[in-house]
Amino acid sequence: MNNNSTSTKWPLERILFTLAGVMTALSAILSAVVSPWFLLFTAFIGVNQLMFAAIGNCPSSFVIRRLGAQSQYKW
Repeated sequence: MNNNSTSTKWPLERILFTLAGVMTALSAILSAVVSPWFLLFTAFIGVNQLMFAAIGNCPSSFVIRRLGAQSQYKW
């Protein structure tokens, strides 16, 4: 990762894990308050994280790359 203090862009991986954490927390709250069926959303998030770890891409990564984020690793 670049240690340049003027660079404020987050790498793709940081954005993905932040998004996954927020969505997981939201689905856990919704499953406790609204319906246990929201746990399916938690499972979907987990599958996407496994997909990203296994092949380097998931549906969210395609969208975030289109928005200009770059991976900190050169696959």
